[in-house]
Amino acid sequence: MHAGIVFFLVILGSVLFHIFTPWYWTDIASNWGGMDDTITLTFWVGGGVFVAVCLFMTYCIFKFSYKEGRKAEYKPEDKKLERILTWATTIGVVALLAPGLIIWNQYVNVPKNALEVDVMAWQWGWQYRLPGEDGKLGTTKVININDNNPFGINTDDPYGQDDVIIQSDVLNLKTNRPVKILLRSVDVLHNWYVPQFRAKMDAVPGVVTFYWFEPNKVGEYEVLCAEYCGVGHYAMRGTVIVQDEQNYNQWLSEQETFSEFVAKLDKLEIEEKKIVKKINLN
Repeated sequence: MHAGIVFFLVILGSVLFHIFTPWYWTDIASNWGGMDDTITLTFWVGGGVFVAVCLFMTYCIFKFSYKEGRKAEYKPEDKKLERILTWATTIGVVALLAPGLIIWNQYVNVPKNALEVDVMAWQWGWQYRLPGEDGKLGTTKVININDNNPFGINTDDPYGQDDVIIQSDVLNLKTNRPVKILLRSVDVLHNWYVPQFRAKMDAVPGVVTFYWFEPNKVGEYEVLCAEYCGVGHYAMRGTVIVQDEQNYNQWLSEQETFSEFVAKLDKLEIEEKKIVKKINLN
């Protein structure tokens, strides 16, 4: 009897916790409301099964608890019960999987007008690359990555010369413009995640993974690494600032292109050589 009361209290406590919990999702700030709907449906299906199973166990404890003189019936098969459980399980699994498959199909089919953003992950930070005036990102090779070429851009690719490089953990995006995130990592697994956007994907060394979203609320949002990546994982954070078109264009015009970055490094190298030569002469 005591076990039945415990099961009932577990059900009651779980339901009350969900109703009065202070913890819930952040406000959504992208097009992926379907993500929330799918998770909510999963919760109700899973929660409904949990409550039903616990109530059935409570009923069995009270109904079939030991009583002197009662005899147990051996019934190895029950075709009616098997059919009910088979169909109920099938419907439950379909309800769990089908919406997720629909959302996933949308998730991997990127709109043609999406802005491509190259996100480079490293222990423990982020840096970004955006297409320049030609609207295309230049090609890259891992072997090209060094201090003078942090993204490994192929120097003989004309599309890469005007690429906008952002060696900072702050990224600005334009509101109501689809964004295709291209994820790369130079060391271990990482994951570029903004909770309000409801979208994320692992950054895998040697592979370019991708996903897309459309930010639809102006504001400042925190970037988290959602994949444990070492002792500095907790500090691997960044910022996304979603702006209107005018402010975004102003910010973009202030950023440095790859060709300007290379020219700056060449100038610094020449200056260093002059200083070294002057020191040697003295």
